[in-house]
Amino acid sequence: MSSIRMSRARFVTAAATVAVAALSLTAYSNGATAHAEGARAAGAAKAKAAVTCQGSNTKTVAAPLSRPVNHMLLTVTNTGSVPCNLYQYPAVQFGEAQSVPPVIEASKPQAVVTLAPKQSGYASVNLSAADGSGKHGHTEKSLTVWFQGRTADEDVSSAAHPSLPAKGVWIDDSIKVTYWQQNLDDAIIW
Repeated sequence: MSSIRMSRARFVTAAATVAVAALSLTAYSNGATAHAEGARAAGAAKAKAAVTCQGSNTKTVAAPLSRPVNHMLLTVTNTGSVPCNLYQYPAVQFGEAQSVPPVIEASKPQAVVTLAPKQSGYASVNLSAADGSGKHGHTEKSLTVWFQGRTADEDVSSAAHPSLPAKGVWIDDSIKVTYWQQNLDDAIIW
């Protein structure tokens, strides 16, 4: 008689264990599915809401830096109501220049810089050679910042026209820019 009770007790315990395991797996499966669906929805919303940053949905400020010497910081702030992407690097045009400065390839970030509303992104401009070795040095008093699209075919027609100091900025033919960066420190180390 006692062996029958022991078998019945083991059977009930085993059945309860199987039931708990089944419930746990169902809860895990539903939770994992819900998490995956939530992540997918968030990603889709980000991809669907995000637009290209340009002059019409941002504010751009150009500020000469004391360190590093001969550098200027570009700060772009998203003034729109949806996230915007800063692709590649700023195509800066000082005065009536016919070409834009080259980019410092080593400054390329691992991901596209995405700015939430009111968030800022950064790039620096090496205006002239610190050792004076640059040629064709001159002062410029106006700046246009052109933005790039996701692809070369995307037309980003709205540029920014940040103010420069009244005395202008000294540039020479060694001028170059960094890629857009998510944080300030990454922009000014070049």
